[in-house]
Amino acid sequence: TNPGFMVRITQAGLDYAHQQGMAILEKELAQLKLPDISGDSRILRVGKVRYEVSRLRLPNFRLPHSRITPISNVGLQVSISNAFAELDGDWRVKFAFIRDHGSFNLKVENVYIKINLKLGSDTTGKPTISTSACSASISKVRVLFSGKLGWLYNLFHSVIESRLRKILEDKVCDNVAKSVHNELQTYIQTLPGTGGLQVGLGAALASFSQPLSNVLICGEFYSLAHRSTVPFSPLPLAFPSDHDRMVYFGASSYFFNTAGIAYHKAGALVFEITDAMIPKETGFRLETSVFSAFIPQ
Repeated sequence: TNPGFMVRITQAGLDYAHQQGMAILEKELAQLKLPDISGDSRILRVGKVRYEVSRLRLPNFRLPHSRITPISNVGLQVSISNAFAELDGDWRVKFAFIRDHGSFNLKVENVYIKINLKLGSDTTGKPTISTSACSASISKVRVLFSGKLGWLYNLFHSVIESRLRKILEDKVCDNVAKSVHNELQTYIQTLPGTGGLQVGLGAALASFSQPLSNVLICGEFYSLAHRSTVPFSPLPLAFPSDHDRMVYFGASSYFFNTAGIAYHKAGALVFEITDAMIPKETGFRLETSVFSAFIPQ
């Protein structure tokens, strides 16, 4: 209630942030490490066939359509639709006394990903972000095998497609969670505090207004070493009604007053001045000949 400062991020601001995030996520997903797969399949009039798919490579992963929206009392939701990817790799097949190998190409289309990002704070007041939920679904997978027995693989391509679809769906969410933890969380942990002072965001709070797609981040200054109630009350803080800008920042006198108390209790406002710090050309010295005019005693 009545925080010292507020940051309002409008939908335009969220859209800009998510464009930058999608570019990073595309690069991360293109680096997915996929395991080799193998198994047996029985084909009518052919018999038992042993197959192996290896050296899976993912040249690209495209996320053309995505949107980021606030979720009340949780954080943000990133929705990605109609994403697509392309893979290639090598295959080997064995049945009876016949062995063969070749390459294959896999097209993954209509990929849908939904990611919930939870915003909060830790015990020290630093903001936190984590993946609270993630789901990925792939509705269309097409694989084409080349080689002398490519036709044989194409007879049971549905088995390969099903296994690769499940691997990709699991790997996507694993990679998203790692990216959030290693990239976003690591970055925002550096935001509070400057110059080694124990000053952080108090009651890091994210509240959301769905009709306007706003993200409101509120807080105040306080000393982590000497957390105590300040001797004055916070003032109401309001934003203008327009939403043309990406980000709005507001701060009341409560913000600056709490900052002053926090810095003072942290020792940042206590310092010593010696005569050696005064430039000689000023003609002013820190000695009794000068101060006796002001303090005769």
